[in-house]
Amino acid sequence: MTGLGLSLPLLLTRLRERAPGPVGGALRGALAAGLGLGSCAVLVMVLWISSPFPDSGPSGALHTAAALWLLAHGAEVIRTDTLSGVPAPLGVSPLLLLAVPAWLVHRAARDAAEESESVVGVWAGVAIGYLSVAAAATYYCAGGELRPSWVSCVAHLVVLAVAASGFGVWTAHGRPYGPLPGPLSGLLPEGFVREVVPVAVRAALAGVLALVAGGALLVAGMLVWHGEAVRESFLQLTGAWSGRLAVLLLCAGLVPNAAIWGSAYALGPGVVLGVGHTVGPLGSSGAAMLPAFPLLVAVPKAGDGSPLTWAVGAVPVLAGVVVAGFVVTAGAGWTWRRTAGGVAVAGALCGVAMGCLAGAAGGTLGRSALAEFGPVGWVTGAVAAGWVCAVGVPVGSAVWWWRERGNRVPEADAEPEQPAQVGAQAQAQEPEKVTVPDPETERAKDDSFALYDFFDEDPHS
Repeated sequence: MTGLGLSLPLLLTRLRERAPGPVGGALRGALAAGLGLGSCAVLVMVLWISSPFPDSGPSGALHTAAALWLLAHGAEVIRTDTLSGVPAPLGVSPLLLLAVPAWLVHRAARDAAEESESVVGVWAGVAIGYLSVAAAATYYCAGGELRPSWVSCVAHLVVLAVAASGFGVWTAHGRPYGPLPGPLSGLLPEGFVREVVPVAVRAALAGVLALVAGGALLVAGMLVWHGEAVRESFLQLTGAWSGRLAVLLLCAGLVPNAAIWGSAYALGPGVVLGVGHTVGPLGSSGAAMLPAFPLLVAVPKAGDGSPLTWAVGAVPVLAGVVVAGFVVTAGAGWTWRRTAGGVAVAGALCGVAMGCLAGAAGGTLGRSALAEFGPVGWVTGAVAAGWVCAVGVPVGSAVWWWRERGNRVPEADAEPEQPAQVGAQAQAQEPEKVTVPDPETERAKDDSFALYDFFDEDPHS
């Protein structure tokens, strides 16, 4: 509270709470975009202030922050300060930065949907508010050395804003499952969609995690094996501690990219490191003139594969086993056909997910030799689906058969019961009859009543 009234943060909070659904969603979307931009600006300004040799003033640092924010969405930016003077595209986005805007938009939509009943209004409001700030940031970035690629920026920003806000609204309403669209309702059985598809989705996520984890272990092992070369590369890039901090942060942001590259290498298609240069477990044609960067030092040299490189095939095999085990465990009581179908659907979904991740992890670093850099998305996805289905379907079928064999008792192994035993069991199962004694009969049997026998039993007789 100030002398003029409410403070600005409190005023914005009251405005968001009292605004209707679309307006409140737009305010939350704009706030989410502002928080993301502010985070990048703070990071870049700290590095710029601490740098002993700043190349530009505060305006250049802010333009770099806006370009970094666009790059975090997967958008492509254009470098204008190249040695040749020809602008070069930069499209390899650190995937770790992608989590920041996605989480901010998701949370903004979720909070707005919890306070309003208008689903479409909140969804559209958050997306429009976020894209409004993004449009201003893109326009501002166009005046710097890193300029936006307008087509790429529009596509990536719209997809992220719409997808993340829609997922946030869906989360706020309990993630319900609605009916299938008209064309699909007649093609897929309702029971299959309700029972098999959710299990297949979770199994596919487990398979993707297994592949990415295996790729991360592979990259970590290569970096440790070439530890001295990695250290020298890190120290040669810059001598200032602020520059080394920037390189370290960039390496941390590219860790998810490196893990996906490792999984693409283990799957077999390998990684493209320049036009016409592919590195894979079956053989490597070498790499182009790579930038001096610590994560690129561990790239295998040119040559044929060896048993050591072939051993990375254990990663997709393990992923197939994980998917099969997940489906068999979650689908207890299913038939063999449904179990095999669930594993196949999970393998297809795993391939789609790996294809999208591989496409997002790569990009371009220039116009000529480095125009292609990273795994090829559709090839990686197709091979991942083939690995998971080829391994998972037989493993899942074998586990299903073994479990059913253990639960089923053959009739020939059961010994027939003997007739005497059957009669004894039937007699044992019959309820015991309780006999109530007659008082007169008991009196006649008991000698203690003999003294009183001189009385007539019926005095009136």
